[in-house]
Amino acid sequence: MVWASLYGRGWTPWLELERLQREMNRVFDNAGEARTAEFPAVNIWTGEDKVLLTAEIPGIDPAKLEVTVKNDTVTIRGSRDAEEPKEGQVYLRQERGAGTFVRSFALPMQVDGERVQAHYQKGVLQLTLPRAAEDKPKRIAVTTG
Repeated sequence: MVWASLYGRGWTPWLELERLQREMNRVFDNAGEARTAEFPAVNIWTGEDKVLLTAEIPGIDPAKLEVTVKNDTVTIRGSRDAEEPKEGQVYLRQERGAGTFVRSFALPMQVDGERVQAHYQKGVLQLTLPRAAEDKPKRIAVTTG
């Protein structure tokens, strides 16, 4: 009885299997392709008095990096020049991106922009972002009587 009522509405198990096959093909069509990710990749740690941010930016000229801090937001901007093949050479594969990039991060605290330290070594940018004094919790003395 159930099958008869479903067939009457145009549903068959074969149509359902075809729909499932189309959906599986759609899901796995791009499975082998590389996914684009945000650049640069970062790690962020936080403590009571500071935030430490590291960003992987290999091949970037440090002179082409700009780090800005405003309140609780840090922004990293930069650019990487494209590598041009030499005369007589052609690319077999080109995966390393070129051009400009910008990433901004909202931090869990206000940052003292005057005390931020930036260090670049071996393709990794390390930012030490100290917490602003006015953002630190204040301990209030409780008096009696």
